[in-house]
Amino acid sequence: MLELKYLGHSAFALTTPTARCLIDPFLTGNSTSPWTLEDAVAFAPTHILLTHGHDDHIGDTLPIAKATGATVVAFFELANFLKSEGAPNVDMGNYGGTLHLAEDVSLTFVPAWHTSKPGTGAPAGLIIQTQKEVIYHAGDTAIFGDMALIEELYHPTIGLLPVGDRFTMDGPTAALACKKYFNFKHIVPMHYATFPIIDATADRFVSAAKGLPVQVLKPGENLDI
Repeated sequence: MLELKYLGHSAFALTTPTARCLIDPFLTGNSTSPWTLEDAVAFAPTHILLTHGHDDHIGDTLPIAKATGATVVAFFELANFLKSEGAPNVDMGNYGGTLHLAEDVSLTFVPAWHTSKPGTGAPAGLIIQTQKEVIYHAGDTAIFGDMALIEELYHPTIGLLPVGDRFTMDGPTAALACKKYFNFKHIVPMHYATFPIIDATADRFVSAAKGLPVQVLKPGENLDI
């Protein structure tokens, strides 16, 4: 069983037979999220996976971690920052390093072209390898040529890509990244509709990605594999 639930913006809940992971759990203050902080605590995550240190990605990490004991997994600097803020359990890595989180889940940090809050290290994308699929959560990123190496090294089958423009790729550019660099079986757009200054829909991505295996999830919907 592999369940991937979209929680709005760049947030997801991933369930496998041996792990329950929250990714970039920006819930409070996210008008698109169907979950509250209480829902996230009730999910009882084993791990919280973070791409970078901006507030719309750290989100509710600290209160969730404090309430559940979930291990926060992030870059060295971000993990240490959250530990100093009271996160009870942290695990850390850096580009290219692989962390074995559970019997059927490992995580590798890959580059992302973006920025991060001072003192929280660099931004990253996440390669999440499960027994069934390999998920690429691109984090906040622009298109970049080394996406070809991400495909060559990890062969991701599920792509979670930002499409909202202004702070990340726009829809047509994200579609180009999918066509030029990847061979996804499933593509889910993210990082749109949350703030007035980014795209309100994924329509530009969907139009440019015609012919690709795109699935636009409403917040709360699952990609069941």
